[in-house]
Amino acid sequence: MQILIGCAKTMRVAPQACGDVVAGVPHFVDNAAMIAEQMALYDTDELQEILGVGRKIAAENRLRYQSWHAEATLTPAVMAYDGMVFNKLSPQTLSSDDIRYASEHLFIASFLYGLLRPTDLINPYRLEGNVSLPVTSYASLFDYWKPLLTDWFIAKVKADDGVLVNLASNEFRKMFDWKRVEKSLTVVSPDFKVEEGGRLKNVTIYAKMCRGAMTRYIIENRLSAPERLAEFCYEGFHHIGGYEFVLSSGM
Repeated sequence: MQILIGCAKTMRVAPQACGDVVAGVPHFVDNAAMIAEQMALYDTDELQEILGVGRKIAAENRLRYQSWHAEATLTPAVMAYDGMVFNKLSPQTLSSDDIRYASEHLFIASFLYGLLRPTDLINPYRLEGNVSLPVTSYASLFDYWKPLLTDWFIAKVKADDGVLVNLASNEFRKMFDWKRVEKSLTVVSPDFKVEEGGRLKNVTIYAKMCRGAMTRYIIENRLSAPERLAEFCYEGFHHIGGYEFVLSSGM
């Protein structure tokens, strides 16, 4: 069983974070280098517009792209991202055996690197899927990655048992021909909702927390059958059927 999560916007540098676990090289590192070199050509004002961010973040990422090949800031991917999913996954508290298991069962989708394994070494960056660049023939990064990732990703999941637990947000589906992914694999997409006033609603922050917590649960318990996801519970979220989990009012 393979797991898919998406990257986070914020990042950190922790070069030695995986301890004695052997680091890897991203499969699509050459593609990432090509994109990073293009991004390094832009000044702060241009990056501010391209990325849709404030000037401080644009300036920070201009420096990042200009020093993208620096080895001193290379960090295992699962340790490099600092969003809510990764905070609840809490990779720094996983055992070495857990990290090794994750390196064979967890994929991280990245707009710069395509697909990553947790121990792949990466440098900090900021990028969005809707960015269009000359090096991608002005296709959005969603469209650029789709033909490169789809077959490779399907083959990797099939090489395991053909089961994918999709814990990435919906935007990351646009990096793949998702209809082909669903046709070729057994795709399970857990849904986390909050009950309010007798209705179920999606709350983004809670969904991110649960995605990270469920990823950790799968890794720690070495789950190989999606049916066992029904055992997952977190901060009041409980299984109600299928692959739906709900935080009920009053809990």
